Amino acid sequence: MSTSALASKHSPFTELDRDTWSRLASEISVPLTEDELTQLRGLGERIDLEEVSQVYLPISRLLNLYVNAAAGVNDMTNDFLGTSERKVPFIIGVAGSVAVGKSTTARVLQDLLRRWPSTPNVQLITTDGFLYPNAELERRGLMGRKGFPESYNRRALLRFVADVKSGAPVVTTPKYSHLYYDILPEESIAVTAPDVLIVEGLNVLAPAKLSENSSSALSLADFFDFSIYVDANTDDIERWYVERFLKLQQSAFTNPDSYFRRYADLSEDAAIELATSIWKSINEPNLRQNVLPTRGRAKLILSKSHDHKVRRVLLRKN
Repeated sequence: MSTSALASKHSPFTELDRDTWSRLASEISVPLTEDELTQLRGLGERIDLEEVSQVYLPISRLLNLYVNAAAGVNDMTNDFLGTSERKVPFIIGVAGSVAVGKSTTARVLQDLLRRWPSTPNVQLITTDGFLYPNAELERRGLMGRKGFPESYNRRALLRFVADVKSGAPVVTTPKYSHLYYDILPEESIAVTAPDVLIVEGLNVLAPAKLSENSSSALSLADFFDFSIYVDANTDDIERWYVERFLKLQQSAFTNPDSYFRRYADLSEDAAIELATSIWKSINEPNLRQNVLPTRGRAKLILSKSHDHKVRRVLLRKN
């Protein structure tokens, strides 16, 4: 189903073009500087301050309204129960393909939300930390399917998010290294009772799958208060992936410790051929089979054009 179909006359989504969407935060000035945005921008991303103003500021304003509304519901529930339970973290899921820009989206929103008075403590984790270690993936025969749903420790990921949502003061997550392309067994990341937690990853909107012996199951998205899907044409994403691979070949891959060091000396034609092969054999099948089908589950869809710019925004009506 195309993004246009999602926004048809009888769609659960309201579609807004970029100009209309940008007016929803027209009275708010951009709080970021160019240097700050450079630190947030992912490799190959073309987000600029204009895009922050026209696309991401309205999202931060909307999210701030949702966070405040959730706090109000928490207060009313406490009054009803006669308790004084503190509010639990507001959790946002950010999904989308490899190379579509979801990591940059998550980082920019984290920075913008931190600047709202009601949400100074905004933390971000990626689901990469819940990939099985390479040794375990090798043992299971899944190394060639890294990033597919079965390559993640889903139980540990669900437990982590449930603990955060339950209000635990400190919850730790494994740390993943893109340099080593593996879990760092001696390191972890602590999530410490945030106002907002952003969870970014390929499959964060996937529905629960019932096993034969289970009468009920939870999905990661069951713990989300809001969710965002970063969308684009698959051919455009493939091109961005190949372009990013070539930039990594000239930068991160040249590190002697890099898992991908063996690719650093490839000719440009060979690198393009390899990147295209990886995309066609791993990333595109994962996108079509597992990631793209979850798009309609998002609360907000950011639809990107061929130039990496967000051109349309779809917001779920209910």
